[in-house]
Amino acid sequence: MIAIAAITFAASVLSHGVVEAKRPGSLSIPTTFPDLSACGSEPSFFSTWTGLEKRGQKLPKGSWTIHGLWPDNCDGSFEQYCDLSRQFDPTPSPAILPDGTVIPAYRGPGVDTFIQSFGRQDLLDYMNKFWVSQGSPNAAFWAHEFSKHATCTSTFDVACYGPKYRKHQDVVDFFDAVVRSFHQYPTFDMLAASGIVPSNSTTYTISQLQNAIRSQTGSVPFFGCTNNGTILSEVWYFSHVLGTEQFGTYKTLDATTKSSCSAVAPIRYLERTPSSEREVRRD
Repeated sequence: MIAIAAITFAASVLSHGVVEAKRPGSLSIPTTFPDLSACGSEPSFFSTWTGLEKRGQKLPKGSWTIHGLWPDNCDGSFEQYCDLSRQFDPTPSPAILPDGTVIPAYRGPGVDTFIQSFGRQDLLDYMNKFWVSQGSPNAAFWAHEFSKHATCTSTFDVACYGPKYRKHQDVVDFFDAVVRSFHQYPTFDMLAASGIVPSNSTTYTISQLQNAIRSQTGSVPFFGCTNNGTILSEVWYFSHVLGTEQFGTYKTLDATTKSSCSAVAPIRYLERTPSSEREVRRD
């Protein structure tokens, strides 16, 4: 199942079973089937600052930002850091898994250089506009999302790419998939279509937020709030993935995680400080 959060926007995709279909005298062809007992989750965030504004790292005006995309077991649990040979996270979190496995910090070239090596300046530019980190450089955050989550999604396994695999192709494909999911769930626009926009004075109810997104997607995502459930901060869209996470279709589902927003108190969807955001083109 996939969940997407609406202010930062994160995405998660369900795991797949992989079967090798062989024909006499032919190459092995990986065939993937959706595991409908699993879910993908794509969270987005609505941050109001980055902490790195002086470096030009600002939030996109009129848009939520991306968090990531990860596989979910449809019960709130998920695996993490499943392949340490593809660990590119400079500050792993958690640094030690529940089973005692230590996640070594990565000290090599940034994942942004992987994107550049594929000639995908278009992808890199888009990510720098909409996949914006809070408190750390963007590329470090992207590396964290890939290493922690994509390595636990079987369709990104290097073995599934076959003999034509090019180093770091799985990383670039993951970033492409996250961006594709973000396009599918334009949280800012979907809320605005129901008259729900950032405001330092107007408040909303959880029912208003849920109904606004349901009217656009047919499902109710997870809404996350801070400050005792009164300040909207994230949205996770849950989906089953039909096909591979890279190129498949996302079928939206109701969230399997209970909202952390108050069911009774008014909810604030705060405006950003103008100095923390910039105008962007949403091509």
